[in-house]
Amino acid sequence: MEHLKNLIRTIPDFPKPGIMFRDLTTLFLHPAGFKESVIAMAHEFRDAKVDMVAGIESRGFIVAAPIALELGVGFVPMRKAGKLPGEKLGVEYTLEYGTDRLEVHSNALRKGMRVLVVDDLIATGGTMRAACDLVEQTGAEVAGVACLVELTDLKGRELLQDYSCFRLIEFAGE
Repeated sequence: MEHLKNLIRTIPDFPKPGIMFRDLTTLFLHPAGFKESVIAMAHEFRDAKVDMVAGIESRGFIVAAPIALELGVGFVPMRKAGKLPGEKLGVEYTLEYGTDRLEVHSNALRKGMRVLVVDDLIATGGTMRAACDLVEQTGAEVAGVACLVELTDLKGRELLQDYSCFRLIEFAGE
């Protein structure tokens, strides 16, 4: 997947000094690369009996929705607090600088459903873990987690040991 990795722009010192920001928008701008990424990610879960794909706000939506289409299943957005109307379930999680909250419509996932949880990138793993906890809160089962990019130095996978975890591209110490 080196050719796809090369489509991702790295911006040094953004959003603050010392951070190497992995800008996935340059991959999304490349139709063949974006399509190949989606198909490769979906392929990993083709035999996992996925009933629904959940995407994490906001860049996770960009990847999760086409994966759902590729798998022939529905897509459910996991939103930040206050963005969904109607009845919802939520889970709070810790960030390095405070807390946040993910929510999903209370009728979007049902007991027994197998849900693939997708985000664009796994760093520390906190957001993805919160999304998995939210899926389980609904009674559904996490069929797996997937991301385009994993920043392996941040060891986010350690929070996801309970799940089948797939990443298409990794950045480590770069």
